[in-house]
Amino acid sequence: MNKASILIAIIALSFAACRTDDEPILQPDVTQLDTGEPVDTGEIKGFFLLNEANMGSNKASLDYFDYELKRYYGNIFPSRNPNVVKELGDVGNDIQIYGSKLYAVINCSHLIEVMDVNTARHQAVISVPNCRYIVFNRGYAYVSSYAGPVLIDPNARLGYIAKIDTATLKVVAECTVGYQPEEMVIRDGKLYVANSGGYRVPNYDNTVSVIDLNTFTETKKIVVGINLHRLKLDNYGNIYVSSRGDYNKVRSNTYLINSSDMVSNILNIPSSNMALCGDSMYVYSAEWNHASGKNTISYSIVNTQSKRVISRNFITDGTDKQIKVPYGIAINRQTRELFVTDAKDYISPGTLYCFTLDGKKKWEVTTGDIPAHIVFTRKKLQ
Repeated sequence: MNKASILIAIIALSFAACRTDDEPILQPDVTQLDTGEPVDTGEIKGFFLLNEANMGSNKASLDYFDYELKRYYGNIFPSRNPNVVKELGDVGNDIQIYGSKLYAVINCSHLIEVMDVNTARHQAVISVPNCRYIVFNRGYAYVSSYAGPVLIDPNARLGYIAKIDTATLKVVAECTVGYQPEEMVIRDGKLYVANSGGYRVPNYDNTVSVIDLNTFTETKKIVVGINLHRLKLDNYGNIYVSSRGDYNKVRSNTYLINSSDMVSNILNIPSSNMALCGDSMYVYSAEWNHASGKNTISYSIVNTQSKRVISRNFITDGTDKQIKVPYGIAINRQTRELFVTDAKDYISPGTLYCFTLDGKKKWEVTTGDIPAHIVFTRKKLQ
């Protein structure tokens, strides 16, 4: 076992450690919300929100919103898991549901925390070094991994995708991709992976890796733009790709990969994250520039049928002036509600805003530090 493997094993064991008898169990913060007129939630019972928290703070946390009770529960993990260390770990980077399990990807703790989606109780830990994002297909989870340590390094190694059997929760295979891989989407039996090369600055990667899921091998790389991050699949089979640029002279941009695996469109709008509803792709950007020392913030809507920008601000009631750093976005397609999170100063509690799709605020609530990732659930949290 090499030093990296030993470190990961130690971290995994520490997260399974029991509390001391004199360590208090944190209870969730409960906020009763006035969410306005009742909405048809259909099968959606609520959502989980994963707060990233600042790197090194070991304060990633999990919140939950109950549609029926109109209650927001902040930091639910400690009280539901009294025999597990109170924090989820260091930097919550993604959260998804597959079957009866809730998967939280904890980046700098090098693990995926697996919980029962009905109770948010700990079931297992899967060790994957420098893990980033997770997607699922036919009984397997696919996790992007930077592979190496959390470190800016011009010689940083290639990343890989870990294939995990969701029945055994074991890593069963790995596929090498580009440098520092980020988000993924699955289309027509192929896994598309955005490679950033963020550790190799200024020599960023500029490719999307394509993996054949039948053989679990990389079949090609598509050249797109530098420092890639987000991938979103629309209803026409196009993949939207975000490029963060170089934070200086090369601006952030949004690209489209068509069904022929070609870059067919450059939208010329910056993008930090995206969410789809029908033929509308909601795109926000908090584009940092080293020269100016500040973010340029924008909120756009792209019509995915015409591939044209149809709005330059999807928040229409002035609430955008209150948001310091937009950091997450999600859409409940059943209730037609748009959610945007605000990371504020990155070290204090953030805010979650709920809007109608025409950009009017319905409600807001205080979250944990750096609220980032939302997943809707059809199971009411017990």
